[in-house]
Amino acid sequence: MGRRKKIVEQCERLMDKPEQIRNIAIAAHIDHGKTTLTDNLLAGAGMISSETAGHQRAMDTEEDEQERGITIDAANVSMTHKYEDTDYLINLIDTPGHVDFGGDVTRAMRAVDGALVVVDAVEGTMPQTETVLRQALREGVKPTLFINKVDRLINELQEGPQEMQERLQKVIREVNELVRGMDEEKYNEGWKVSVEDGTVAFGSALYNWAVSLPSMQQTGIDFGDIIELNREGEEGIAKLREESPLSDVVLDMVAEHFPNPLQAQPERIPTVWRGDDSTQLAEDMRLVNKDGEVVFMVTDIGMDPHAGEIATGRLFSGTLEKGQELYVSGTAGKNRIQNVGIFMGGEREDVERVPAGNIASVTGLKDAIAGSTVSSVEMTPFESIEHISEPVITKSVEAKNMDDLPKLIETLRQVSKEDPTIQITINEDTGEHLISGQGELHLEVITQRIERNQGIPVTTGEPIVVYREQVQGATETVEGISPNRHNRFYLTVEPLNDEIVEKVRLGDVSMDMPEQERREALQEAGMDKDTSQNVEHIHGTNILVDDTKGIQHLNETMELVIEGLEEALDDGPLAAEPVQGTLIRLNDARLHEDTIHRGPAQVIPAVRRAVHSALIHGHVKLLEPIQNVRIDVPNEHMGAASGEIQGRRGRVDDMYQEGDLMVVEGIAPVDEMIGFASDIRSATEGRASWNTENAGFQVMADNLQREKIMEIRERKGMKLELPQAVDYF
Repeated sequence: MGRRKKIVEQCERLMDKPEQIRNIAIAAHIDHGKTTLTDNLLAGAGMISSETAGHQRAMDTEEDEQERGITIDAANVSMTHKYEDTDYLINLIDTPGHVDFGGDVTRAMRAVDGALVVVDAVEGTMPQTETVLRQALREGVKPTLFINKVDRLINELQEGPQEMQERLQKVIREVNELVRGMDEEKYNEGWKVSVEDGTVAFGSALYNWAVSLPSMQQTGIDFGDIIELNREGEEGIAKLREESPLSDVVLDMVAEHFPNPLQAQPERIPTVWRGDDSTQLAEDMRLVNKDGEVVFMVTDIGMDPHAGEIATGRLFSGTLEKGQELYVSGTAGKNRIQNVGIFMGGEREDVERVPAGNIASVTGLKDAIAGSTVSSVEMTPFESIEHISEPVITKSVEAKNMDDLPKLIETLRQVSKEDPTIQITINEDTGEHLISGQGELHLEVITQRIERNQGIPVTTGEPIVVYREQVQGATETVEGISPNRHNRFYLTVEPLNDEIVEKVRLGDVSMDMPEQERREALQEAGMDKDTSQNVEHIHGTNILVDDTKGIQHLNETMELVIEGLEEALDDGPLAAEPVQGTLIRLNDARLHEDTIHRGPAQVIPAVRRAVHSALIHGHVKLLEPIQNVRIDVPNEHMGAASGEIQGRRGRVDDMYQEGDLMVVEGIAPVDEMIGFASDIRSATEGRASWNTENAGFQVMADNLQREKIMEIRERKGMKLELPQAVDYF
């Protein structure tokens, strides 16, 4: 019997024992060693050869991942591990570290109960470390810490036991500060990581050794021994690897410190699901009842050339079997399951059934997208997966041959199903297709995959940056009159405070919430009581408040008012860019008696005009997306590095020494950062390493507003003169 088949059988045997299951994700900043670490865990479980572990990067199954040396897609694997005479089934997801693929990390966190956060001992916590921790804590996922590349402290920085321990303690402190800042309650409940508790391990994924306090007590190896063995070269490292192999130390920590589904689901269900918690269905999910109704949350959609679409996700209740007919949230009818399986790295192995508490992959769910709730009875879907950053860069994509157009449209639809952080706009009239994503690399990878995997030659346009429009001050009442002059709407607009905007953006305030809960959340964020009681609609990060009193026919007209409002907010008055962070108050309305005189052709233009006119009265301005920039560079190139930020309308916020490098931190507009990679390389002779992270939007300088607005209007084929009332630039 093949080794692989044997592992699959072991996994199947353990699937029914939720107390022996651990669902975990490995998350970290780019290049801190997640995929190398995963290789060693696979080798420890007997799934790949220990000779190639660390170099094979078995979880980077796509050609472009191997070429670029980075993880682009989250990859799943199921393995077994024996700890204190008990066998454990570990369902692991290896997630990307590059900021452009952060959406995969967010979705992976919905499927797991524990996150193994990897931090490079030399670099310490980095911007993306903070982001992945925030993603884990928001989903109610418990972190533990693995400090990687400890060998670099010994061999490169020549540190002794004392310095080394101080540096490692600093990393632990930084991680705990982040946890505490993000969720003090969980921090106090014991979610902080600590050496004494055994929730921190140290080691080298490349050389396949690790230690933790429990393992040191077991093997008697201490920091002095580690330094000595590392300095002995290959022989010493081989001895260290033999006596304290990485997979044993890390997987022991996983088995001991991460919650099993029985412990995790009662805590997590209220975080991710807002349905009625007194129902049998809610009880089945809390108890991980494999005999209950099926409740499956899809966190990832992938394509298999032979099996078609594969939906991977977490099964909270029930048992998945071939041939079941299940509902997919938001779509009509049912989908029939063709196959059920588990992942073994790049390969999928079919199994008879998968019970609750596991991560499963399923074919046949043709209507599902990443984020769908799939169930055997109709139910309240899970909370939508809120991605931390929004698309900031757009490119146009066109097929080189017209014959490929239908196939390209089909492929783009598939892309947006697989990756919800990508937004696709298909303009049927002009044949232009726009892809918006998290950054240049994100779009480059997507377009390359369309060419490589689908065989469609495409041409892409220059990157276009996505802007926003936002009102700057409160306005007097503005009147909107319908074309037949029989209907009038009176409204005002004002900016929302940042805290409310953030809550709406992250999904902590939405129209799907119970009204009372929504009111409390808005009041907590600073909205007054009366306003929070009259919230009628939320669109993007804009809120409509109905302040009218007893107006006849308004109830049946409200749907059209909302439609007009949404149209006006999707295409702002300056450059038809989306409006954000605005509170619109409907103060009064005069409506015609006859339904026929207050139809869509009358109400929608009246509201649209009123909103645009009010925004202009409130001095609406263009906002541009900005990025945090961090550059690590040798001393002599520090001036060139900071010059690169300042020369891009950016500002340098901080410079400090870290090890033998200088760190330059600042912010710069996304528009100016296009082409940054090649410029920073030539400015620093290729000695700089840098990363960027999206940091939201900020108002563009007044002297640049008119020029940029005209540039966008021209690109979109709009009239080149602004409305007369825009006289404030």
